[in-house]
Amino acid sequence: MATVGSFEARLTFTGTTQPLQTVVLRSRVEGQVTALTVDAGDSIASGEIVARQDADLLTVVVNQAQAELQARQSEVAQAQAAVSDAQTAYESARVQLQQAQADANRLTRLAADGAVSTQTAEQAQLTVDTGQQVLQSTQEQIRTRQAAVNAAEGRVAAQQAVVAQTQERLSFAVVRSPLSGKVIERLVEVGDYAESGDELMQIGDLSSIKVLIDVSDRDLAEVTVGQPAEVRLDAFPATAIAGRVTRIAPAADPASRLIPVEVTVPNDSERIGSGLLARVTLVGKDSDLVAIPQRALDIAIEDAKPTVFVLTDVEGQTATVQARPVEIGRENSNRVEIMSGLQAGDIIVVRSSGDLNDGQAVNLSVLSETEK
Repeated sequence: MATVGSFEARLTFTGTTQPLQTVVLRSRVEGQVTALTVDAGDSIASGEIVARQDADLLTVVVNQAQAELQARQSEVAQAQAAVSDAQTAYESARVQLQQAQADANRLTRLAADGAVSTQTAEQAQLTVDTGQQVLQSTQEQIRTRQAAVNAAEGRVAAQQAVVAQTQERLSFAVVRSPLSGKVIERLVEVGDYAESGDELMQIGDLSSIKVLIDVSDRDLAEVTVGQPAEVRLDAFPATAIAGRVTRIAPAADPASRLIPVEVTVPNDSERIGSGLLARVTLVGKDSDLVAIPQRALDIAIEDAKPTVFVLTDVEGQTATVQARPVEIGRENSNRVEIMSGLQAGDIIVVRSSGDLNDGQAVNLSVLSETEK
């Protein structure tokens, strides 16, 4: 019987295992590889030293930059001393001007009383004018020398940046792992000369494994993020590993028109490695679909469309068969989804002792069955 209910579609794909995260360590400086502390298959922790490169030339550059920094700092000290001298001269000129102004005021009063000559009072005022000029000159010296300090401090800051850059480049001669995982592949040997950008080794996080599969646009509707998956590896054929769909690519591959899908499985023991053949089964289930047994199609006549035989005019042990073209959808191990051509409740022929024709009268045996 054609029934309405849930339909479980099982889609099987093949893919390849990959680490959850893969990092290719590259040389960031030029130099000979002087040490390698790990080999392929070794477990490493984040921040662990995995390689060293010759740093003699980089050390020379750092020392030169630091010597230049010391010279720039000496310039600042000298400029600051010059500012201090100018400030001392300013203070001396200010005191002298203050005294000259007091003397001029006193002599002006005395000249008005006739106690001293007018010429003496005028000479005192000239001394005040000269003192004011000296004071202004020392103020200008302070500004000029302070500008020299600022410029020298700017050169120090610039050289400090140079020192920091050279020290950072020196640190690149010590290569550290950016993540915890295993060495997937070592690409250099001790004694090799590595240019900046050359690959040194590949490191992978194997705490979980992802399997990349390619899904056709026809099957894409059956795949969702979070969907359970069963993964079997040829390396461990007796073990079924439970995983989940974790990513569906937003675009298909332009050449194959297939959509990359990522399935992730746990790998706490890190027994599963990279590059293994994996068979992934995704289980999709929909409700309120018409489905019939696969065997009902196995006895259908060959035609442009799949055909099933529907029983009509059933009276006791006799009936008439009607050939009904159908459009099929998804299939699983024993049932097939019917997209059109049947309705729920239609009684179909699942087993027959011989070939059937449209409109043929048939006898129903005691072995006749209606399957749900």
